Amino acid sequence: MAPRNPESETTSTLTEDTDQLGLDAVVKPEEVNEEDPPMKIVWKNVGIFSVLHLAALYSITLIPWSLPLTWAWVLVYCFFTAVGVTAGAHRLWSHRAYKAKTPLRVFLAFLQSAALQNNIFDWVRDHRVHHKYSETNADPHNATRGFFFSHVGWLMVKKHPKVLAKGKLISLQDMYNDPVVMIQKRFYKTSVLLMCFILPTVVPWYFWGETLWNSFYLASILRYTLVLNATWLVNSAAHIWGNKPYDKTINPSNNLGVALGAVGEGFHNYHHVFPHDYAASEFGVRLNVTTMFIDVMAFLGLASDRKTVSPKTIQMRKERTGEKSIKSS
Repeated sequence: MAPRNPESETTSTLTEDTDQLGLDAVVKPEEVNEEDPPMKIVWKNVGIFSVLHLAALYSITLIPWSLPLTWAWVLVYCFFTAVGVTAGAHRLWSHRAYKAKTPLRVFLAFLQSAALQNNIFDWVRDHRVHHKYSETNADPHNATRGFFFSHVGWLMVKKHPKVLAKGKLISLQDMYNDPVVMIQKRFYKTSVLLMCFILPTVVPWYFWGETLWNSFYLASILRYTLVLNATWLVNSAAHIWGNKPYDKTINPSNNLGVALGAVGEGFHNYHHVFPHDYAASEFGVRLNVTTMFIDVMAFLGLASDRKTVSPKTIQMRKERTGEKSIKSS
């Protein structure tokens, strides 16, 4: 795939640092951090995530006793599961960074169910709150509370009152108006059962004779845990470690390791500065499999209106707020 062309007919080039969802207008910490009650642990969730990760560790021991085609299937399904989150819940629904025709929207909704990270509606609400109130008490996975909290700990405690309060103020009318989102929300548990557990388990067993035991632990449990942690790394590692070529005053950073592990979502300093860019990166398809997927869908006529940011705007932002060591390189 060739690098993206901001002047191509299938992209919409934006020349200002704003987007229609208002996610660039980040709220200052002091505006929402006055209330900080003690965290309340949800022990059920602690147990679920503990058992899940122990089962994933056990799954690794089954790899030598499984068929090579099963390993390939795990990798392929990992990719498509991740794309359901990155190209679907994140870039399409949360940021409306491009448009997708109904067949692609339905496909991405099924893949997002395979990721089992809450339904699209809830995912979008939490993510929009995260952007507007990043690194404050209203941020669901506030990275200033440390790596563990922003990685998985936030799912083991009750939501901060500010997260709940500010979540009610986020605009979600576009989600209510989207029949694909609302149908997925209604039938979410059924779609998760099918896409996260039944389908990935049955395919290796039915098509090339893998045991159901190996199929379940490798294609369902291990695959689910890997995608889950790859997604979490965007919230944790990419908010703590990396460089800041676009805005040195914010926590989100460009992290190459996360970009590789999370199929292109690790260019996080760029993404928080320009959340409306469909590539979530200045570099187009380079090290960004999700962008390549969206470009392929555009080539097939299923995606359109891919929003980009003009090179001039990017350079101006680098010079104004980026790290000096990055600007001079």
